[in-house]
Amino acid sequence: MRPRSLRLVVSSLGLAVTTLIATTATPAQARPDGAPPIAPAPSAVAPVFSATDRLAREVATALADPAVRDRIVPAVVAGPVDLMTARLDSRADRATRTVNQAVLAAKGLPETTGSVLRLRLGHRDMAAMLTGGTLPLVAAASTDDAPAGVVGYQPAGGQVQLDPVRLPDRPVLVVEVDVAKAMGRGLAQVRRELAAQGLTGATATMSAQSGYWATKVNAIRLNDDKEPWIKGSAEIFNVVGGFGLDGKATVNVVEMPYLDTDGTTYYPNQLLVHFNSYKYNLADVVMWEDDGDTNYRDLAKALITALLTVVDYGTYTPLVNAIIDAMPASWWTDDPDYVDSWYTLSTGSSGRLNGAAGNGWMDVVPYWVQQL
Repeated sequence: MRPRSLRLVVSSLGLAVTTLIATTATPAQARPDGAPPIAPAPSAVAPVFSATDRLAREVATALADPAVRDRIVPAVVAGPVDLMTARLDSRADRATRTVNQAVLAAKGLPETTGSVLRLRLGHRDMAAMLTGGTLPLVAAASTDDAPAGVVGYQPAGGQVQLDPVRLPDRPVLVVEVDVAKAMGRGLAQVRRELAAQGLTGATATMSAQSGYWATKVNAIRLNDDKEPWIKGSAEIFNVVGGFGLDGKATVNVVEMPYLDTDGTTYYPNQLLVHFNSYKYNLADVVMWEDDGDTNYRDLAKALITALLTVVDYGTYTPLVNAIIDAMPASWWTDDPDYVDSWYTLSTGSSGRLNGAAGNGWMDVVPYWVQQL
């Protein structure tokens, strides 16, 4: 979905665009009153893929039992199966619980999140082979946009190297993270941590006209990059940034759960920017995706680190570069994947807006939100 070379272009452009990031900012300039200092986000994230790959081997072994296979395979053909409740066998069930805990830790999610592991069909065209009795392979979903290869585990033992681009001639069951569930819980945590630092904006107000302007997305499309068949649907979210009514840099996180297929135009009629929360008539949007490995605790720390060092000198400064530059280097090769960015949306923004990285576009219109 996102050509990685374009990420480097965006990063390079960021150096040419002036950002008011105070590299030696003092607490009086950069930090909300009474807020504790925030440590920089770590540059490495616990590998979700290595955990799910271990589990894929255990699931394959469990499927060697015809009774287990006869129960699980039809369920997977019908739709993704929650591995925590699948009841494979005692060994695989123990492995599932262990891996689920490891994945929650790697993604910065609390244990109360519950199960985030599931088993799905590698491709819809594989269903006929499974119903015909072909023995499936089991593989872990890649979190890389361009994996060198895919390892499929055989129920009888051993492994098969699969082409990540060409669909295999054997059915494959895929162990993956339930990204939709993980993202919902993770972004809720990000919002809480941003709010605790006073970075979600001062209390919004209605104007004398009893309403405010917003930016509504009528249509949106991301480019089709022919991702590997092993990858499942990614979940898209936006970091919308501007300066709050109190003059402090602020962001809001906006999810786009419908935006799961490249090369498809969606018509959401979704409000993206609410200008009653901002001091200036301008805001920026940075779009990301979670395709499995995103650590939401680290995401919150990275955003906080960036925003607490932005100074308002009385004129609007784009926050896109501050947000992008704050992300750990590993996130440009793993997660969360940078998708695109849109600079300086205003209350008058209208028509088709192409992303700065050329990975997508949005059709937007001003929208008046009337107070009830």
